[in-house]
Amino acid sequence: MKIISGLILSLAFLCGTTYAEDYKVEHAGALKNFMHKGDISAKYSLSELQNKDGLYALGALENLKGEIQIFDGVPYNSFVSHGKLSFDTSFEKKASLLVYTQIKEWEESKISNEIISHKQLENYIEKIALQSGVNIEEPFPFLITGNAKSITWHVINWNPEDVNHTHRKHIESGLNGKLINVNATILGFYSNKHKAIFTHHTTNMHMHFKTDDNKVAGHIDEIELGRNMFLKLPKTN
Repeated sequence: MKIISGLILSLAFLCGTTYAEDYKVEHAGALKNFMHKGDISAKYSLSELQNKDGLYALGALENLKGEIQIFDGVPYNSFVSHGKLSFDTSFEKKASLLVYTQIKEWEESKISNEIISHKQLENYIEKIALQSGVNIEEPFPFLITGNAKSITWHVINWNPEDVNHTHRKHIESGLNGKLINVNATILGFYSNKHKAIFTHHTTNMHMHFKTDDNKVAGHIDEIELGRNMFLKLPKTN
């Protein structure tokens, strides 16, 4: 699939295809700073993003004390307080990791019901992005809506005295769980050039979510898609 996609992209360039993008994906901080340097300090103030139209963002709060989710300019940041999931809907927090963009308009399509697993989804998003004229050689955002068969999630609550970071310890440091047959909105960023920056080394995607009833929000570790879900990509000119 990657070889075929690369050939398609090369042919597009040879034919003179240009990409008219109305957005730019920005990021601050890096996953490798957590894992190899123990640097979980603030790298960006969310207040700098306030009042930006069409803002979409995800990341980790300062000192890895929660998860960042911003959908169309509305924050729904999650953190652990007294053993329970709590939410902050302000721009007053800071981020140790942040990925964000501004989108004017999305283009929606139905996801094939054959797409179920995390890896299938990653390949499918690359395929549809290419077909839609999205430049996959640059990072781009996506949204997924509908009823997911399952979402395995976590909200980090790191102990600042612990300098030995692993992905498993991140998951287990706060709250985590698995939701079944859940209606949700998923925000993701795709990039084939940012492993250990804002995607883990095993994937080209980083995804967060919010349930439609606003009861759970956080980082997605695994997902099984349900039937009749929808994918939104930035609309191209």
